[in-house]
Amino acid sequence: MTISTDEGRTLPDWVRYGVFWQVYPLGFCGADIRPSGPREFHGRGLDALLPWLGYVRDLGVSGLLLGPIFESASHGYDTLDHMNVDVRLGGNASFDRLAEACRDMGLQLILDGVFNHVARTHPAVQAALDEARGRLRAQDDAWHGVVRTHTGADGEPVLDVFEGHGNLVELDHDAPETVAYVAQVMNHWLDRGAAGWRLDAAYAVPPAFWAGTLPQVRAAHPYAWIFGEVIHGDYPRIVKDSSMDSVTQYELWKSIQHALETDNFFELDWNLKRHNAFLDSFVPQTFIGNHDVTRIASQIGPHKAALALAVLMTVGGVPSIYYGDEQGYVGVKEQRLGGDDDIRPKFPDSPDQLSRLGEPIYRLHQSLIALRRRNPWLLDARTEALALENKRFTYRSASADGTRSLTVSLDVEGAPAFTIVDADGTTLYRYRSE
Repeated sequence: MTISTDEGRTLPDWVRYGVFWQVYPLGFCGADIRPSGPREFHGRGLDALLPWLGYVRDLGVSGLLLGPIFESASHGYDTLDHMNVDVRLGGNASFDRLAEACRDMGLQLILDGVFNHVARTHPAVQAALDEARGRLRAQDDAWHGVVRTHTGADGEPVLDVFEGHGNLVELDHDAPETVAYVAQVMNHWLDRGAAGWRLDAAYAVPPAFWAGTLPQVRAAHPYAWIFGEVIHGDYPRIVKDSSMDSVTQYELWKSIQHALETDNFFELDWNLKRHNAFLDSFVPQTFIGNHDVTRIASQIGPHKAALALAVLMTVGGVPSIYYGDEQGYVGVKEQRLGGDDDIRPKFPDSPDQLSRLGEPIYRLHQSLIALRRRNPWLLDARTEALALENKRFTYRSASADGTRSLTVSLDVEGAPAFTIVDADGTTLYRYRSE
């Protein structure tokens, strides 16, 4: 079975049943994020994920959503070479082993494509500077047109940078050479075993660029799923104009968190109405945690985080779980150098080394993920409020054709609690914090 959006794109079966475990590989593997010398392999690359695949399968998710894995100067989002896996992660052979192991377990792999910008030391940047200064070298020809320069007041070439970060140089998204390059990269890794792509900072790239690039990818890989990181804006318009399959649903993430933080379910209800409207044209990628935000347990506490998970798993979307959230990990993002380290931790060598304190929240995740995968119609379910107060909220999630439904009741009047009831009145899950 497949599902078609209003824009005519067909989502593959694996997306309908998709729930993903998002991992920031450089952190998970304990790589040196800010190397002072040469970037080196220290024995824990992508192979460190192999002992965790059984854990992931038992959690109930259907695949891995990986953060950046390609050669980069530091944190992964300052790419040096899109065609090779970072030496700190074990190189290309480590990806091949991971892809094969995932395939053997029926797990899909989604990669993080950083195509808005590259590291200042990327060869395309040097090629653009050489060209602007009339110092073309033979090796520059391969990168002609990928990066644009302007002439500064002093006559020297000036580079476009991403959000004021001088070390992140933007690609020239008006150039056909950039379209060809990005399509080549995406197809290369789909050929090698990936199933889809997250497009980093997609909001900063003109939608016309994606509209020119993604058809070339889908022509070779019609079952790939491609979604963009979009924080705010007109989501349906961006999806339509870009030809992406989906975008990240930051509005829902924020409203789930803030409604529970402030005991104001009216805010969540309002955003679920917007979410319904989005579902009329595309299926959003949903989450309550990722590599860029303070962990949900730190933001609202572990018991309200359980309610946040219940919402995530009972409304429309393609959900992801950020690694560690299923163990109740805490971590605060700070606006400083190294401010992401707390939310991008190194994981143990194997699940056996986890603290047993995380078992209850892991079991909760297992149960709610299983509930969702038993009800794949939740992918594009619409919600309606049945009872709404500041501290109590009951909503029904129903299939698009209205034939199936679940009723979810959230309560923060006292100890945080929720129940999920089937259409026939059977209680499928009940939670009450101690």
